Amino acid sequence: MKVLLIKDVATLGKAGEIKEVSDGYGKNFLIGKGFAKHATPAVIAEWEENQKEIKAKLEAEIETAKKQKEMIEAIKLTIKHKTGENSHLFGSITNKEISVALHEQYNLDIDKKHISLKNPIKTIGIFTAECKLGHGQNASLTIDIIAL
Repeated sequence: MKVLLIKDVATLGKAGEIKEVSDGYGKNFLIGKGFAKHATPAVIAEWEENQKEIKAKLEAEIETAKKQKEMIEAIKLTIKHKTGENSHLFGSITNKEISVALHEQYNLDIDKKHISLKNPIKTIGIFTAECKLGHGQNASLTIDIIAL
């Protein structure tokens, strides 16, 4: 019996491979547990079509991440914050504030978890933050903190 592996099976092979297995092993274990499908021409064609769609979607996501990286590195984000003596801020600028300011000023949606600051921002001035955009794309964001 020929089966198309849907998931990796340690003793047999990787997803996408077509393997010749015994009828009992194929029907009862591999197909029964959802590790494989019976390798008919229709199933193989469907698998290949799904792989093409997944690849196209991944390429689109990578392209979007590259565009976002270019936009982020070209902009200078300005955040107004209350200050006290000696240009110190009341509190500090957080990832959430940066994310909200990016959305309000440039309509860029970046999750606060993907924005990292090397040191807390507690004074006015110009700082940089790293934005992780996914698929190996990272961007440096320039932030200008000014007094309110």
